[in-house]
Amino acid sequence: MALEERPRSCLLRFRHKLEEDIKPSYLMDHMISDGVMTVDEEEKIRSQPTRKEQAVALLELLLRKDNRAYISFYNALVKETYDDLANLLHDDLPYVLPDAHKSSSDVQAMLSEGGVPQRPVVFVSRPELVNRVREKLYRLQKDPGWVTVFGMAGSGKSILAAEAVRHQGLIEECFPGGIHWLSIGQLDKPDLLVKIQSLCFRLEQSLDSQSLHRPPNSLDEAKERLRFLMLRRYPRALLILDDIWDSTVLKTFDIHCRILLTTRNRSLTDSVSGAKYEVEVESGLDENKALEILALYTDTKLHGLPEEARSIVRECKGSPLVVSLIGALLKEKPNRWRYYLSQLQQKQFKRIRKSSSYDYDALDQAMAASIEVLPEDHQELYKDFTVLEQDIKVPAKVLSVLWDLEPEEVEDILEEFVNKSLLFVDSHNKPYLYYLHDLQLDFLVEQNRTQLESLHTKVVHQYQQHYRDGPPISGDEECLYWIRFLTYHMAKANLCQELYSLMFSLDWVSIKSKIMGPAHLINDYVEYGPILDKENSEVRSQFQEFLSLNGHQLEQRPFPDVVQLALSQPHTSEVYRQALLQAQDRASRGKLYFDWLNKNSVESLSRLVIHPHQGSIYSACFSHDGTKIASCGASRTLKVFKSTSGEKLTEIQAHDDEVLCCAFSPDDRLLATCSSDRKVKVNSCKPSFPEALFEASSANEWKTISVRDVFAEGDEEVLVKCSTWTADGKRIICAARNAALVFDVETSGMLLEIRTNRLSMVQFCHACPTSNLLAIAYSNYAVELWDLEANKKMADCSGHLSWVQRVQFSPDGSQLLSCSDDQTVRLWETTKVHTSSAVCLKRDSDVLFNDEEIIVSAADNCNRLQVSRRENEGERLNEKSSRIRCTCMCRQASAVVLGQEDGTVQVLEVPSGKLLATLPGHTKTVLHCKFSQNGQTLITSSEDTTIRVWRWQSGECQVLQGHKEQVRCFSLLSSSPADTRLLSWSFDGTVKMWDTESGEKLQDIRAHRGAILSCHVSPDGCLFATTSADMTAKLWHSESWECVHAFKGHQDCVRSCRFSWDSRRLATGDDNGEIRLWNVKDGSLLKICSREGKDGMDSLHGGWVTDLHFSPDDSLLVSTGGYIKWWDVEKGEALQTFYPTGTALKRIHVSSDFSTFVTIDSIGILYILQRVA
Repeated sequence: MALEERPRSCLLRFRHKLEEDIKPSYLMDHMISDGVMTVDEEEKIRSQPTRKEQAVALLELLLRKDNRAYISFYNALVKETYDDLANLLHDDLPYVLPDAHKSSSDVQAMLSEGGVPQRPVVFVSRPELVNRVREKLYRLQKDPGWVTVFGMAGSGKSILAAEAVRHQGLIEECFPGGIHWLSIGQLDKPDLLVKIQSLCFRLEQSLDSQSLHRPPNSLDEAKERLRFLMLRRYPRALLILDDIWDSTVLKTFDIHCRILLTTRNRSLTDSVSGAKYEVEVESGLDENKALEILALYTDTKLHGLPEEARSIVRECKGSPLVVSLIGALLKEKPNRWRYYLSQLQQKQFKRIRKSSSYDYDALDQAMAASIEVLPEDHQELYKDFTVLEQDIKVPAKVLSVLWDLEPEEVEDILEEFVNKSLLFVDSHNKPYLYYLHDLQLDFLVEQNRTQLESLHTKVVHQYQQHYRDGPPISGDEECLYWIRFLTYHMAKANLCQELYSLMFSLDWVSIKSKIMGPAHLINDYVEYGPILDKENSEVRSQFQEFLSLNGHQLEQRPFPDVVQLALSQPHTSEVYRQALLQAQDRASRGKLYFDWLNKNSVESLSRLVIHPHQGSIYSACFSHDGTKIASCGASRTLKVFKSTSGEKLTEIQAHDDEVLCCAFSPDDRLLATCSSDRKVKVNSCKPSFPEALFEASSANEWKTISVRDVFAEGDEEVLVKCSTWTADGKRIICAARNAALVFDVETSGMLLEIRTNRLSMVQFCHACPTSNLLAIAYSNYAVELWDLEANKKMADCSGHLSWVQRVQFSPDGSQLLSCSDDQTVRLWETTKVHTSSAVCLKRDSDVLFNDEEIIVSAADNCNRLQVSRRENEGERLNEKSSRIRCTCMCRQASAVVLGQEDGTVQVLEVPSGKLLATLPGHTKTVLHCKFSQNGQTLITSSEDTTIRVWRWQSGECQVLQGHKEQVRCFSLLSSSPADTRLLSWSFDGTVKMWDTESGEKLQDIRAHRGAILSCHVSPDGCLFATTSADMTAKLWHSESWECVHAFKGHQDCVRSCRFSWDSRRLATGDDNGEIRLWNVKDGSLLKICSREGKDGMDSLHGGWVTDLHFSPDDSLLVSTGGYIKWWDVEKGEALQTFYPTGTALKRIHVSSDFSTFVTIDSIGILYILQRVA
């Protein structure tokens, strides 16, 4: 076929410009690839002596070719960046149908696999728009970028996008990696995560089976997974995002790949990086195209359409959606042209939203006409769609419950609605999902506004009837709908009592958080708070607080036991009450649960924990109205959250390097950030707002306060990290080194100095704008609140697990936020400030279990020895001058021993604190101490490589020397008073046996190549085990000292070991969190525990496995690491997990009946856990 007249005229018109500029050799390669030029023709052109003569010859050949050659030449100009010349040819591009004979089946298969929708049954071509989209897509051949197809709803954007990629040449040249379609709509964070999880699974499924990973657990992780797949595995693939509404959603896909998106918002891509191109889709079809749709629906020739057809198109204003609705009606009733025209002309519906950018008149009229032709019973069923939220797709099973009909009957009814264009179906999902266009839904809501409450009531009652035995938990599409939207329907139906019963139920919390994650639940308590508070605001607050502080645990996989988590709530909480009842019921059937007995002694101000960033958080701040929080850090991003629930509102890729600080403007519209990239940026809280950069100008100096003079010692430079004004403006406070210094502004004199120990630095301080409180952030993970008037510490805010970088009070002073290198932002309730904070204990401790009495001995953060009895505070003995490193209580007498950093050993009377003995001798830190069974002998070990055996009442001492490195621990070979043998082990890799009476070394072996980390003697005394940093464990005979077995297989340092009480099994734990159970007799591996999988960078156990204990019957095993786990020994399966507030548990003390467990975490919180009976 010859070249059409318009493109021919265009070539002739711009021939001179083309001949002057083009390089034919570059362009001909593309044209040969497209199959519109032969090699012989190329050779003939190349034989011309000059470039211009080659260009003349190429254009002469082009004028003799067809439309395909013109398009190929145009595309070649685009690819070779002759953009100005391509623009000259653009307006006269001809439309060419794809070559149906050239591997069209392969193209269709690729599109189907990628989820690209098929052409609708009634389809009219829009060649100019299709070519414009393809032209933009060709610009993505070499580099990533964005092509935006924008226009109003119902204008055919999705069909246009799908048609544009049905082109073999486009796919082969630009997107050989495939086309991948993703329908987005108005999604919240959890649903967007599900979409990306599905896409990643689809992409990975196309690769080898080894490429499959667990689904990403967060949007940040999903984004990185998708980035990896698109850049590494599918570098030349096209991702199509259909119906994008929100720029924050779009930024999730800002991963440097090729993207085509359809949207109603032209400015969406302002928030992302990369090359951007756009194509506008007109709101209506031209008259001929609209008539063609009606002709196809009614199977009529275009010239045979009645005059009413043109009138209908004019009344509909050419909207593709409305024309299709009328066409579907006429397909079944082809004689009703005049009737449907009169319906459109006479029905005067109100505009749904007068300020809307849509032309609602046409849609209202078409909708009314479409619904009226349904049977009356089907009209009633269609009315039920009014209760749906916008852009929500539902499976037929949900409607089967709502309508109380068999699923097959429901599917037939839905098919009728789809055929009449009253409903849309997403056939890419199995089962199919059905949804309304948002304009159709708005129309229904307006039509049925007076019946909304009764319609929602119907939904709730049908659900209750169908699921009378309990909510669905299958996790399929039907289950997801009910779990997500049941509370919404109850609230809309004003069914307050039903809403109370549901949301004040721990069962509901467990089910919804497992299926949907905690974010939806927290938002439910915030959104429906006014309704719930009418019943009991305190209970609502208790459930919301439980979720806010444990949300990060509820996102873990495997999913934690919600009842066990809830047992850590205060005894007065409704959450705890329900948890205890459930725990008691399940415990009667053999399930393990543990109640935290002394939790009332731990007073926490923490209200909300947010995990906004990957990496350290350097700054966080309140908005001036207190409703929002902004945070920034090592991730280079700026994020804004709701201060009530932690829901993310905005995310901005703020800088090219770490973002060090952020602050709201006084009106909260703008956010300023500064970065290591040496830039200060001002951004709108809406990411589409253009950023501005500023340079600081000079200012007049009024007064200088020399902080260096306060630190007299040394010549080191003093760095002042921050300063803050008090509320009255009369004092200024600054942070430097390990102190917060308060100065009088007028006199420059220092009024107050708040110092911490030398091992901790003050990172930041902030004065409350409404009171005398001062918040101080420390490098030792602590936040302290001080009263400046009383010069008194008011509270310790414990909870962070790494350096605290910044603190800030809310404008009204009721809340305090802190951010840390542990990747969290925490909110604290300063209105709950208390004068005696929870005791912060060191992890080196000793415990006595005497019947019902539990006595705990441990040093506190003020270097005082604490001896407490169960839930009572107990005795606090005098502060020591040297740091306490270990402690042990005498089982016979009322005495406690403590070993100190300077090598001193002291024995004190309990409870008086009277000094009974001071035992000098060690020259370095005392690491371990232990009384003998009769309490007369005391054994200590030290960093000075020695062990000392004391007759502590007389001061006699036997020194055991021989180790070359520190002796961290030792163990008596048996509990018999007659057996005086002692085992010791050291970082020098040796194990030695001593006679404690004579001081004689009985045995000495080099057991491991690396440091020995633990040792345990079997209960029968025949064997002992050692574990080492060389990743092995060994079993030794106590008499012959021969190595019985060497256990290999651990992939990290073996940190702990323990024999079962029958001496037949040995448990070993390593620094990767793995626990192995071994057969002592033959050395075989019985079980490997902790195989559930890692969370992020966490180990399998949340940290090193530091301690192990078997139950008396050897059926259970308890282990400590980042948290406490109980195991079924036979199966190697975890039975229960307790998550402490801190981490890095060092040791656990276990009662003889395996019912009570005592440990201390990294932030000094004491846990006394008792098994629920």
